[in-house]
Amino acid sequence: MQHDPVIWSLVSQGFCSFKTKIAIGGGHKGKSQDFCRNPYNVTGLCSKQNCPLANSRYATIKEDKGVCYLYMKTIERAHTPNKLWEKVKLPQSYKKALELIDQQLQYWPKFLIHKNKQRLTKIHQYLIRMRKLRLKVRPNLVRVHKKVERRQEKREYKAEKAARLESTIEAELLERLQSGVYGDIYNVDSEAYQKTLDAEGEEVEVSDGEDEEEEEESDAASVEFVEGDYESESDMEEAGEMLEEKAAAAAKAREEKRKRKKSRPRDGPRKQSRHRQPYVEVEYEEETEAPEAAQETASW
Repeated sequence: MQHDPVIWSLVSQGFCSFKTKIAIGGGHKGKSQDFCRNPYNVTGLCSKQNCPLANSRYATIKEDKGVCYLYMKTIERAHTPNKLWEKVKLPQSYKKALELIDQQLQYWPKFLIHKNKQRLTKIHQYLIRMRKLRLKVRPNLVRVHKKVERRQEKREYKAEKAARLESTIEAELLERLQSGVYGDIYNVDSEAYQKTLDAEGEEVEVSDGEDEEEEEESDAASVEFVEGDYESESDMEEAGEMLEEKAAAAAKAREEKRKRKKSRPRDGPRKQSRHRQPYVEVEYEEETEAPEAAQETASW
């Protein structure tokens, strides 16, 4: 049989793994209070009324993932440790939960009923605060690793030094500038631009010198001997007749133009054409000595 006074005398005067002593006042003369770390303790204080081990009839409230449960222990279940506590789920409504506590603990001591109601009130208050905190936007605290950051900075510095980023980027930008990718020049470093112009000027001077040498060589070697083409007398006569026909047509066109100018009235203003074409005068030379020259070349 379970005897509560014997159990309390052993727990209070002997050893208890749930018992802890905390100083309340400051200094060496401060008072200390005994507390209980048992999860079924309804108040958290170490006393005969609050001890869940030294009371064969005990009730408490526990919270699990936002849901409150009423735990009750009676002497009738003392012989079955696996069924020692009776678990009753409480509704989320605070008023309905209080009504259920009164109903379940109707014939229990008033001390336990009052302490369970106080514990339910405390649990509902911190659940409300938790919901409010979840809705607020709070900064996420992240641990700063100083040693890792220093190591990463040293690695980045060494990698940049090995890659020679500045010279590589400068060469790439100058190459794009020369190829005309950017079009007009905006906000270009004057030193780099002048350096590029000087380099281009030297290349142009060198290329001009090479071109002049090539031209001189080409002028010196431009004399060649080629086999002549001999034309027959009939070809020369046909060429002379074509030239005479062209000269006659040009003279006829000039006479018609002079006639049009004379027939135009001078008093009235001239009508300017919308699309005026430039005046082009073509002169042809008549080669009268072409047949004689052909005969001489043939006889030669």
